[in-house]
Amino acid sequence: MVDIAITTADGAAGEKISLSDDIFGLEPRADILHRVVRWQLARRQAGTHQTLGRSDIARTGKKMYKQKGTGRARHAQASAPQFRGGGRAFGPVVRSHAHELNKKFRALGLKHALSAKAKDQQIVVLDSFSLDEPKTKALKDRIEKLGFANALIVDGAEVENNVKLAVRSVPYVDVLPVQGINVYDILRRDTLVLTKAAIDALEARFK
Repeated sequence: MVDIAITTADGAAGEKISLSDDIFGLEPRADILHRVVRWQLARRQAGTHQTLGRSDIARTGKKMYKQKGTGRARHAQASAPQFRGGGRAFGPVVRSHAHELNKKFRALGLKHALSAKAKDQQIVVLDSFSLDEPKTKALKDRIEKLGFANALIVDGAEVENNVKLAVRSVPYVDVLPVQGINVYDILRRDTLVLTKAAIDALEARFK
């Protein structure tokens, strides 16, 4: 079991909690993390880039000049890619960049991301994370006491509304409910902050 101290509201270390080795105690593998991050980012690509091909150009389809007798190369329409104003050859088209990655492998990637943070001692565990008012200053003061500036905060099934409103103006800090936790967001932030509710939900999910 991985033992980690629960951080109190003022940033001090409190009682210890044991984290499951099956989730937080694996030896991180860069190849697994790379594949899952690549899958995530590919799904996010819009794929709406497109250029005009030869058939999309609004030009006459008439042959430019007769086939023989001119001493010039043989050509058909002026919409061919080699001519100024012609269509682009092999240009990008609207498509999905997503590719398949099975559910078990995605779950394994999440375990390796959590284990990587645990191995590097970049996990902070809190009893809960809430604010009395939806103020950015209140949130900044809270995370300053906790001792981090670049973090992903993962709460239970619901993130408190005051926190959701306050975090919008704080760069380098993200807040997610536990069902939204993902490999990319874990790895892109220096510190992973988990509430006890988030840990309970993760252990129930992978049980």
